[in-house]
Amino acid sequence: MAKVFLLDTDVLIDMNRMRSEAVSFVLNLPSIPFLSAITVAELFAGVRDGREREELDEFISRSNVAIVDTQIAERGGLIFRQYRKSHGIGFADSIIAATAELERATLVTLNIKHFPMLLDVIVPYNKS
Repeated sequence: MAKVFLLDTDVLIDMNRMRSEAVSFVLNLPSIPFLSAITVAELFAGVRDGREREELDEFISRSNVAIVDTQIAERGGLIFRQYRKSHGIGFADSIIAATAELERATLVTLNIKHFPMLLDVIVPYNKS
């Protein structure tokens, strides 16, 4: 069984902007890209109409998207309650963390500080 990688919004924004490290990482995934429905919402909040929107639609259609169900919502709420003050995490990150945890996925993010509750996180490249 292939390892599942849950892609965070920041990596996908870089991919959309054609940052070579992000494009290479996503193209070389050993499995179909896996996204949280929250990440999908964040991406559509910032997409421009036209080519950019068409490319995003295409990418989403070729990805697996985790629905925020009751289990994920409950766990995300508990994560938010526990970490919002001590680590300043946002609500969206708490839902993404819950998705990674419950789906047993490796989170791929550039913002490791937003996910202190997860043990299985990778930073695919560093921005400099």
